[in-house]
Amino acid sequence: MSYYSEPSYFLLAIGLLISLACGTAFAATLKQIVQKWSSDRAANVKSQLRTEQLLIPFLGISAGVFLFLVSGLEIFGFTGWLSYVVAIPVTLLIGFLVWYQLGSMFALVEQKGFQSLDLDSWQ
Repeated sequence: MSYYSEPSYFLLAIGLLISLACGTAFAATLKQIVQKWSSDRAANVKSQLRTEQLLIPFLGISAGVFLFLVSGLEIFGFTGWLSYVVAIPVTLLIGFLVWYQLGSMFALVEQKGFQSLDLDSWQ
């Protein structure tokens, strides 16, 4: 009689699919926001880059990463509670850092324009 539960490969796949689906929605929404902002800025209309529309897809990506991470840790032999204890802070920290970096890139684009993101030019 085994007291250990089998790790869920199904949840691993579901977490990956959730992240990919929400990542696709995130990319499409980000392109739409940047295109609209770029055209409004070209027309000399004072507009701000709005990130509220990105929040739901970003939270979906984070939830998928969390599920993937928990399942992956269980597959590698961590107990269920330890998998959650490790995955919660890792997911929150990475999510916060990515969201903060996205906000700083938006602020940089608002201040200096899109040429500030061009890594190929050396000035």
